[in-house]
Amino acid sequence: MSELVTGEAVALELRPARLPSRALAVLLDLVAAMAVYVAVTIALVVSTASLDEAAQTALSIATFVLVLVGVPIAVETLSHGRSLGKLACGLRVVRDDGGPIRFRHALVRGLIGVIEILMTFGIVACTASFVSARGRRLGDVFAGTLVVRERIPVTRTGFVPPPPPWLAGRFSELDLSAVPDGLWLAVRQYLTRMQQLDPQVGWSMAVRLASDLAERTGTPLPQDVPPAAYLAAVVQERQARESRRAFGGGSATSSDRATPSGEGSPSAPATAPAPSPAALSAVPPVVPPVGRPEASSRPSEEERSAESPQVSAGERPGTGFVPPA
Repeated sequence: MSELVTGEAVALELRPARLPSRALAVLLDLVAAMAVYVAVTIALVVSTASLDEAAQTALSIATFVLVLVGVPIAVETLSHGRSLGKLACGLRVVRDDGGPIRFRHALVRGLIGVIEILMTFGIVACTASFVSARGRRLGDVFAGTLVVRERIPVTRTGFVPPPPPWLAGRFSELDLSAVPDGLWLAVRQYLTRMQQLDPQVGWSMAVRLASDLAERTGTPLPQDVPPAAYLAAVVQERQARESRRAFGGGSATSSDRATPSGEGSPSAPATAPAPSPAALSAVPPVVPPVGRPEASSRPSEEERSAESPQVSAGERPGTGFVPPA
């Protein structure tokens, strides 16, 4: 594993390719390039049979340079470091900072590769890759590149044991923003493998990791909590916070919906509901003054006309005056 730090202070973990995989990728690239070179040479010999010997020699040299040097450079530039052999072996050429290569990187690698691979039959390249800590040949050193593995074998994730029930919610007030990702990874790896460790070694690792975690959170390590249980409880608290951050809002939304309008929501305006037509029809009519018996039966007729759906609101009189019969 090679840890690189970019200009943005981001640590990148890259897996440099080893010599066997790189040699196999180069061999596949050379076989493909030689097949293309032979096919192009035969086509040129047939088409330039009428030319003199000097012209044929110049065309042969140009074909060698273009096919065995120019084509690999163009392929690595256009594919961002994935040639045919590297694609088959799951490798890729990247910059030292982990970014994709450009034309100048591929050009330097291709030109130096002619010397250390083609002219020396790969002896210089194999020696340089064997000596280098990250398996780089001379072309990678001068170009500032690195061949890494793209396809990493998938490993089964270990089970993180849960903390004791009496620690549930005890560390809900911890500030976990200053804990780096590397420390979280170390704590998780310890929790998944602590059953495989020697008891004394596991206890010392738990104490050290718990001390580092407590120092990052700014809260002293509880004396009544074992270090392993403390680590498991804090990891569970972090997972719970990430779950609430990713899927939160569902419970709050349902509670807001369950709250009546105007009681639990301060932002909801306290407006009175509009009266329904049934409530309006239930209002008792105004009793007319005594002495006009002919108008006593009129309110019931007005109520019937108000309840009738055939009479619109604009046709009903607004004064309530009923002419005599």
